[in-house]
Amino acid sequence: MQLFTNKAHLNTREAEWIEGARRGERRCQKAIYDLLSAKMFAVCLRYMGERDAAEDILQDGFVTLFSKLDSYSGEGSFEGWARKIFVNTALMSLRKKDALKNSEDVDAAWNITSDDPSAIQRISYNDLLALIASLPPGFRTVFNMYVIEGYSHKEIAEALGISETTSRSQLQRARVLLQSKIKEKY
Repeated sequence: MQLFTNKAHLNTREAEWIEGARRGERRCQKAIYDLLSAKMFAVCLRYMGERDAAEDILQDGFVTLFSKLDSYSGEGSFEGWARKIFVNTALMSLRKKDALKNSEDVDAAWNITSDDPSAIQRISYNDLLALIASLPPGFRTVFNMYVIEGYSHKEIAEALGISETTSRSQLQRARVLLQSKIKEKY
């Protein structure tokens, strides 16, 4: 029985894999894993900042994804739906570790400015991702959610249990610290 009413965003093969995974078919689960694992690992790595933690979140995210497949209606992007699961899995892990509250140690970065705008032109994509990963967890999380994922400060505040003002402050401090790191390195 096909549960999807609108498959506009899915190709036939993906729809079959999702249906098979809903029935617990391992080959379909593996196909979904193969389809999404590289992209979702990149998401996990951006939030967690280190490979081992990202691998743990990737594993937990797939467990959650397969347990919640029945909630995917077939409308909208499957990858986008999955991405939200992995972002939320990373955020839950960061909240459990209380990592989002530990940002006092970089208050001094608030007044740092970059007088070399060309530094950003000399940085590679991988180097930029490494610098983002080196940000303190609270800064990195808000930066990822706002700049990369496109969440609003209201959505970030609700997801992280912080105020919108705190979200804005964390983003500003992340940007300043990132600029400082880029200037220092380049």
